[in-house]
Amino acid sequence: MKKYDVAAYIWPAYTGDEPRTKIFWEDGIGEWQTVRDACGEVKENGYVWNRKPLLGFQNEADPTVMEQQINLALSHGVNVFIYDWYWYDDRPFLENCLNDGFLKAKNCKDIKFYIMWANHNANYTWDRRNAGKLWDTIWRGDVTTEQFYKIGRRWIDQYFKCENYYKIDNKPVISIYELKNFVKGFGSIEKAREAMKWLDDECKKEGLGGVHFQFVRWNGKSENISGVDGDTIETTNELISELGFSSLTHYQFVHFAYIDRDYLEILPDVKKEWETVAKTYDVPYYPHVSIGWDNNPRFKDFSWGVCKNNTPENFEKALREAKDFADKTGVSLITVNSWNEWTETSYLLPDNVNGYGYLEAIKKVFKD
Repeated sequence: MKKYDVAAYIWPAYTGDEPRTKIFWEDGIGEWQTVRDACGEVKENGYVWNRKPLLGFQNEADPTVMEQQINLALSHGVNVFIYDWYWYDDRPFLENCLNDGFLKAKNCKDIKFYIMWANHNANYTWDRRNAGKLWDTIWRGDVTTEQFYKIGRRWIDQYFKCENYYKIDNKPVISIYELKNFVKGFGSIEKAREAMKWLDDECKKEGLGGVHFQFVRWNGKSENISGVDGDTIETTNELISELGFSSLTHYQFVHFAYIDRDYLEILPDVKKEWETVAKTYDVPYYPHVSIGWDNNPRFKDFSWGVCKNNTPENFEKALREAKDFADKTGVSLITVNSWNEWTETSYLLPDNVNGYGYLEAIKKVFKD
């Protein structure tokens, strides 16, 4: 029987253990504050978001909490966590969930993990008091070559050397969320490639075999890197190969599909995107499935763009499509958004609306 790796993204904001989180969530419980305040709120158009976590507002930087969540994931067929990882103001941000919660859990070695560097700029979207009103950049996501050296050493020493760090072709996987910011910090495509080669060489010196760089693709149209060397360059197959990426996947349906409609209407466009990407790039594409999209919890006013009818049953249909696509293209990794993106309404964890339905869908397709 073929083995599949089902990897769920983790948004590490459900803790108040890091002082800088109070910039956005002053109550000291991380983004649980937004979930709590948004639940049951009636907006001007009558819209109500009514989600509550069945497991409670758990501190996910607590190893006992993550022991429970790891068991929950494994028992339902999720065997990889992809941690969103941040670096702002020349230091890490939101590492507590990974460092203090997951890695200190007694059973953490039972499940694999890897990092997606969420290298986007940070603005007030996380701050419900100002979301939609202020768009100022608080922290920039691009870094210099010197900063990247610090980041790379941190990845190697703290994560890549862990025996349960996820590898492809015996190389630790690092996923890059935003290619434009990635190249921008270095100043050119050539220097970005040199930085990637440096990290690859450092990993080889450590006996890690190199690095498997994963590119997170956004929309189905041309994605441009502007302002670099005065040119506008499309993220073509040639560019991805030149930079040294080994594979690609997606992070969210909303990045490439019109989301304000029925989930079953979105799925044909998703399948089309998978097929287009697989044909366009020489490196493997790992199919992605999102549970849904609705980021109204982060805004006091109504936020346009709500995925509808994304029931566990319809999510299961998307998973089966992804499984069939993986079989057809010869890959075994499927990425899922997400384990806990509560405020984007795309999560596997049990809630008061669907219970354990989304987890049961994963189990039916990949475990049973």
